[in-house]
Amino acid sequence: MTARYIAHLDMDAFYASVELLRYPQLRGQPVVVGGRRRAAGIDPADQAIPRLRDYSGRGVITTATYEARALGVHSGMGLMKAARLAPDALLLPADFDQYRRYSRLFKDAVRALAPQIEDRGIDEIYIDLSDLVMTGAAEGAPDPWARARGAAVDLQRAVREATGLSCSIGVTPNKLLSKIASELEKPGGITLLRETDIATRIWPLPVRKINGIGPKADARLETLGIRTIGELAQADAALLAEHFGKSYGAWMHEAAHGRDERPVVTFSEPKSISRETTFENDLHPVRDRERLSRIFTDLCVKVAADLQRKGYAGRTIGLKLRYDNFRTVTRDCTIDAPTQDAATIRRAAGACLKRVPLDQRIRLLGVRVGALSIAGTQTRDDAQS
Repeated sequence: MTARYIAHLDMDAFYASVELLRYPQLRGQPVVVGGRRRAAGIDPADQAIPRLRDYSGRGVITTATYEARALGVHSGMGLMKAARLAPDALLLPADFDQYRRYSRLFKDAVRALAPQIEDRGIDEIYIDLSDLVMTGAAEGAPDPWARARGAAVDLQRAVREATGLSCSIGVTPNKLLSKIASELEKPGGITLLRETDIATRIWPLPVRKINGIGPKADARLETLGIRTIGELAQADAALLAEHFGKSYGAWMHEAAHGRDERPVVTFSEPKSISRETTFENDLHPVRDRERLSRIFTDLCVKVAADLQRKGYAGRTIGLKLRYDNFRTVTRDCTIDAPTQDAATIRRAAGACLKRVPLDQRIRLLGVRVGALSIAGTQTRDDAQS
């Protein structure tokens, strides 16, 4: 089998690091990013950035600096709970438009050096370095793993030059191991891991470090006396199949041994493009109608901009609404021709809105465009319908 050199690049505390570019005076301090950015944001020259203790609402942490994480707070934690753990931590509102911009910048920088990338989210990608590494080896460079380290160093440098941000990279024979490896020496680390390193570097780790083993599976494994990846590797495959099902149990066994044949998928067509927002305080459909209307229009404008930037148009316009009792409703409609126009999306989504009851306070609003096609590739049937 041809050797593979797969990298997982993970940006370090991505959202927080982007914010620290804007507020460099906060470096080295515990900073939490969460909640929504106000229209004008916070003046970077203003030193009176709020403390977590002063927060009231139901927002959650988007990310935190490593100094804040040392105090016990983490992404997904409620801001009110975090305030009890780290009352003096500084609180900055999230700015997802900026995060998306920096995401494009770092991915473009990587793609210029190593084009075989799989986009896994706003702050992480897989990179197939195999051709780059083996070409260098054929040209008389040091052993392939030294070449892989050199490629990782070059990628880190390119990301920093393009964004001012740091990233951590794991390089292993497959995606599963690389995902784990990129976490081992954060922040700013490079971890190379061969198959012969699995027993010493991977097996001592807790099973939850395997991407695909969540909290529920972790708890069930613990009842079986399995806490580490090494213990999972030594477990009887039949026992795992009995407790987790044939397919998932077999996958667990393979994953614990570091086996993963998945390729780096360099492109996949999106099924839909959407934007949504959760309000820090529930909005009333009548008393807050004007504010809801502005937010609704802004979501449609942003979805249209996403479609235009990615080169898609769509025919199915959808609405998502969640009430204060957490009941969620969706409605959609199909228009005559694919669109990426904000006004057209707004009209169609508004028609969907008329089909949902507006008798409760609202906590979430979203707009989606599906049935996508490449913009400008409308068929003759579409044009005549």
